Amino acid sequence: MFTTQDEYGNSTSEINQTGPSTWLTSLLALFSALNIFLSITASLGNALILVALRRETSLHPPTKLLFQALAVTDFCAGLVSQPLFAVAVMTNIIEMNYSHEGYIVTAFILCGTSVLTSTAISVDRLLALLLGLRYRHAVTLRRTRAVIVCFFVITVSCVMMHFWNKNFAWIAIIAFGVVCLITSIFSYTKIYLKLRQHQAQVQEHLNQGQPNGGETPLNIARYKKTVSGIAWVQLVLVTCYIPYLIVSILRLSVKSNEKLIEVIYFAAVTQIYLNSSLNPILYCWKNKEVRRAAKYTISQVCY
Repeated sequence: MFTTQDEYGNSTSEINQTGPSTWLTSLLALFSALNIFLSITASLGNALILVALRRETSLHPPTKLLFQALAVTDFCAGLVSQPLFAVAVMTNIIEMNYSHEGYIVTAFILCGTSVLTSTAISVDRLLALLLGLRYRHAVTLRRTRAVIVCFFVITVSCVMMHFWNKNFAWIAIIAFGVVCLITSIFSYTKIYLKLRQHQAQVQEHLNQGQPNGGETPLNIARYKKTVSGIAWVQLVLVTCYIPYLIVSILRLSVKSNEKLIEVIYFAAVTQIYLNSSLNPILYCWKNKEVRRAAKYTISQVCY
């Protein structure tokens, strides 16, 4: 066993292939095999969703573009970043090398953009509720494309920061994660309260025998279904990412490189990549049009 430097600049030990660390080596091999399998499911699943979204016509184009951007990042994560991570784990490499740096860089860009895009979708749904008829004029394809480009610039900046100061880069990523979480919670809380207020107003008008003020800013039933689907996507994303944020904070604060922390770290990264495989399932489960388009695409491929 010999010491190397991890991505935080801390001293770490190469995993021993014999003796007490045999169980740990076997566990890492399991993580590697699991990530290879998940990379295949994420790539195929999100490729299917991208084809299905092209056929889907019920979503507002900017909202649809955000979903497509999320599916693209998940697809690329499964196709590029996750296999690099599986190789790094398979070879028991904790020291700096090309495969390790490759998965760090691609994970920063792809997973970071995925989190920011998911947060943007929750804000988009809040704006649709608050702006009403003005929403289609305020949220346009051009502005949505600009927002997605900004997300890409932010994540690339974090990558550049990683090569300049690794600890500072991880602190920035954690801060962005917390901001995204707070923004999403605020958006869904505001949506919930606004929908309750709308329901109370409708009930009051019905009790008084009056029409609903003649206002139909959006199809509430369809809006609720869309928000429900997005909320599930957001909930699964938070569930998959929170352990990684906790482990990242732990690795920054704990100077001694315990093997248990390393195992938990690999498990947390695997859970992040799991999110890319779960999103296509959520799309098909919560959106009837996407599910129908996905079934049609599968039938075309099989027959």
